[in-house]
Parts: sequence; C-alpha cells; structure tokens
Amino acid sequence: MKRGDKIKEGTHTITHPILIPATFPQKAADKVTKGIGSWTFIIFFLIILCIWVWAIFFTANESLEIDQFLLLNLVLSCIAAIQAPIILMSQNRANQKERQRMEYDYQLNKKSEKEIEEIKKQLDRIERKLG
Repeated sequence: MKRGDKIKEGTHTITHPILIPATFPQKAADKVTKGIGSWTFIIFFLIILCIWVWAIFFTANESLEIDQFLLLNLVLSCIAAIQAPIILMSQNRANQKERQRMEYDYQLNKKSEKEIEEIKKQLDRIERKLG
C-alpha cells in the first residue's frame, strides 16, 4: 500500500498519521520545541546570559546590586515556566502521532493477513486442480 492510502476496516476508515492535519497551536508548539531543543538556541542563550551577568557586574557602581540578579532569576524562571508546557504539548503530539501510526500499522497488518489468507486459499484450489 502507498503512504497516502486509507484503510477501510469495519465501520471506520483509518487515515495515515502524516495526512492528519495539525492545528495552529500544535504546529507552533512543534516549531518552538524544535528551536528550543537545538544547540544554536543553547549557545545563543548562554551568550545572552553571560552578557547580562557581565553587564550587572561592570555597570554596578561600588556595591553589587542584588535586585538585578533577582530580575535575572525572575526572567529565567518565567522562561522555564513557559518552555515546559510547550515542550510537553509537543511531546503529547508526538505520542499521539505514534499511537495513530501504530493503529494504522495494526489495521494494515490485519488487511495484509486477510489478503495472504485469500491468496493461500486460491493457491490451495489451484494445487488441487493440478494435482
């Protein structure tokens, strides 16, 4: 069977998971997760953090201002709080697609098994007629 084929089994049709459209939030979560999970993002983020800490140290007058580090901590916490649900949404979508692939493969295997049984029956009939 081809990738785009649909399997009609019983009362419902199973569509190949690649053909199932994603909603805008699902696409956005996938793209954000792809970007966040890259070395480019990690390196860029580390550079920004180093610049921020450097700016705190070298722009402080005589005493180091703790408020700026508290602000940095708040920003990092907010980023983590936003990233975690986005990553979880993307993982849930990947799990959902995997379940759909497994269901599609199962239905395809069932159909193939039926076709093989039919071929075997036909071969048995041909064999009886010849032998």
